[in-house]
Amino acid sequence: MAVKIRLKRLGAKKNPFYRIVVADSRNARDGSIIDHIGNYDPKTKVLNADGEKVAKWIANGAQPSETVRSILKKNGIIE
Repeated sequence: MAVKIRLKRLGAKKNPFYRIVVADSRNARDGSIIDHIGNYDPKTKVLNADGEKVAKWIANGAQPSETVRSILKKNGIIE
């Protein structure tokens, strides 16, 4: 099973809000998830993520998407 750390879109039209989730890469963007590890608000650039969960999932082989990787790097959660 290919596991990805990616964004799940929530919020209203023209007012996005994202959850950072761990999901099977074959599922839809807003489909079922394995674990919820944080939130990201692109309007205010606020990230609330559990660094321990992120590290655990990456150690277990989950691959972050390019967007999630850049968000986590900017906030110092991953290298």
